[in-house]
Amino acid sequence: MAVNYKNCFMCIDLSKFYASAECAARGLDPNKTDLVVADESRGKGAICLAVSPSIHKKGVENRCRLYEIPDNLDYIIAKPRMRMYMNISAHIYGIYKKFVAAEDVYPYSIDEIFLNAGPYLSLYKMTPKEFANAIMDKIMEETGITATAGIGTNMFLAKVALDITAKHVPDHIGVLDEDTFIATVQKHRPITDIWGIGGGTARRLERFGVYDLEGITRIPEATMYRTFGKNAEILIDHAYGREPCTLSDVQNYQSKTRSLSNSQVLFKDYSLSGARLILKEMVDSLTNELVGQAMYTDHISLYIRYSNDVIAPTGGSKKLEQHTNSYKDISEMMLWIYDKTTTKGYSIRQIGISYGDLVYEHCEQLSFFKDDIKAQKEQQLLHAVSVLKDRFGKNSVLRGMSLQEDATAMIRNTLVGGHCGG
Repeated sequence: MAVNYKNCFMCIDLSKFYASAECAARGLDPNKTDLVVADESRGKGAICLAVSPSIHKKGVENRCRLYEIPDNLDYIIAKPRMRMYMNISAHIYGIYKKFVAAEDVYPYSIDEIFLNAGPYLSLYKMTPKEFANAIMDKIMEETGITATAGIGTNMFLAKVALDITAKHVPDHIGVLDEDTFIATVQKHRPITDIWGIGGGTARRLERFGVYDLEGITRIPEATMYRTFGKNAEILIDHAYGREPCTLSDVQNYQSKTRSLSNSQVLFKDYSLSGARLILKEMVDSLTNELVGQAMYTDHISLYIRYSNDVIAPTGGSKKLEQHTNSYKDISEMMLWIYDKTTTKGYSIRQIGISYGDLVYEHCEQLSFFKDDIKAQKEQQLLHAVSVLKDRFGKNSVLRGMSLQEDATAMIRNTLVGGHCGG
């Protein structure tokens, strides 16, 4: 790719991040150490969140289960330490900001970022590859973690260069512009390797005999829009390697709605009644978070997945009469959805809940048909309980006069201070 000082984007990934972080913490080389990150206390069925590059070369994949690892391999099992990974990620984010301004770096995930590198190439008098190497070397020097990079003339090409091209070159830096993309990636299969194309989209494209991006270019645009709606524009652009969205567009995007969610894959199969109890705990926890942020919801959703996927998932959503963060109102409606939609006689393995259409407290007006003072006190009590749970543990039960007195004092102080619900 020719040096382009105006349009040069990078996508940098921390290779096998969790496993590499565990190796680095032990003073080990992840390229020579067989290590997997998993919670061994959950048994042989525990999922490996990450595997080191060394064991990956021996055929062990991320997201495998412990029992799937060949018995002849001698490897380290590291229990996940999410706080450590987040701290390392934050440190590496600081390294990026030594090279570019904050507005030119966008964290895509805990181990992957986008950079707008164009404005800095002339400043540092470097080619795109030299600039990427300088950043990757600094990450290795300060953390012991190997990075991989994709370079492109737009964000999409940078991501594709990372995902597809970088894996097959010795320096682990993939480079694409629109011409090289058409020549090398447009016919790549499977199409699901391409960023943004999932299994559902791939199956719909198969109906037209399309299995790669080049095939999309042969479908009439009217057919694409009829099949995919507004998403057709993205698919068509990406088929040619085009992407009009810039890093500043991403940085400045604001969603029209906000939501909170919680999903748990259960450690074992649960009965209808057992899963119902876990659901109540999840509603309690998420409602505490809602109250702590002084927000209200008027739309709740439930997702239930059954053991071994023997039947299709169930659940549903419900629009509430008004915005609320009342545990009583939300819990009653969520349990109503659960009792109404959950299939009896099957074990449950995953529960997901979400609260949508969130608004802040100052935006909400209480119903004329409710006692405003009562509602206000309820929110104050919920907030007090939320803070106490944070102090004594989310799963602790508020027992004893001392805790009751703490709650009463907190409410009294809140009333004196003029706050309501956080």
